[in-house]
This record gives sequence, C-alpha cells and structure tokens, in this order.
Amino acid sequence: MPAVTLAEVPTLVGRRLGHTDWREMTQDRVDQFADVTEDHNYIHVDVERAKESQFGGTIAHGYLTVSLLAPISQELLEVTDATGVNYGMDRLRFPAPLPVGAEFRGTGEVKEVSEIKGGLQATVLLAVEVKDSERPALIADCLFRFYA
Repeated sequence: MPAVTLAEVPTLVGRRLGHTDWREMTQDRVDQFADVTEDHNYIHVDVERAKESQFGGTIAHGYLTVSLLAPISQELLEVTDATGVNYGMDRLRFPAPLPVGAEFRGTGEVKEVSEIKGGLQATVLLAVEVKDSERPALIADCLFRFYA
C-alpha cells in the first residue's frame, strides 16, 4: 500500500491494504519473548516435549503474534502527515497456531474511519497469515488514531 495523507485515509474504507513480505518465525524469537514475558510454557520453548503436543512442535506465543501487529500495521498503512498511535482492539482471535519454522505475513483491510478531536480513527482488520495454513494465526479489529 502506498503512503497516504490524513485527508486520503477515509478513501481507504473497504480497501485491502495488501500484504507484507513473508517472514519466518524462529525459535530464537520465541525464546526471547518467553524470557521477556516470563512465559516459558513448554509448547513455546521445549522443542522435544512440544513434538508430543497437539501442535507437533513449538509455536509462537499468542501475545508474540499480537506484538507483530505493530510492524505489520506500519508497513501496510503509512499516513505521511500524521502521528499514528495504537488505540486498542475491538476483537482479537487466534484461529490457528503460528508454528516455529513457519512463514507468516500480515494483511489488512480498512473497515471504518471516523473523525475524532484532532484527527481520525481507523478500524483496520489485520490478520497474520501462515503459509500453507487454511486459517490465520491471528485476526483482529485494530483501532488506530491519526493526529494531524
């Protein structure tokens, strides 16, 4: 998606924002996230034990996947003349796991834009797709505010 101005944001409603490049989820990234968040559940960090789980191997934390929405959204929607901030989410689901070693990418679609004091609020449906998976690892209605 090309960069847009604040005045152009409302014209994006109903439009797909494209997708990011494919990236690989690595065990190192998952381990670092586990250390930072103190979430060392074996399905994330114990490669051998996780092979026996219903996932067949280690998977990314759901909240690690959520944290990927920041760079994904910045890549998909750049408003050149405004300051953008995350405002929250109305809906968040994890329909499928994001396995370590899998490739993933982000996609987005602008669902709604409304005026707020000093700028605009956009509701953007973001998804984290997993290569060769029928379901995304994450789907969320994300709220972004853009201030002039």
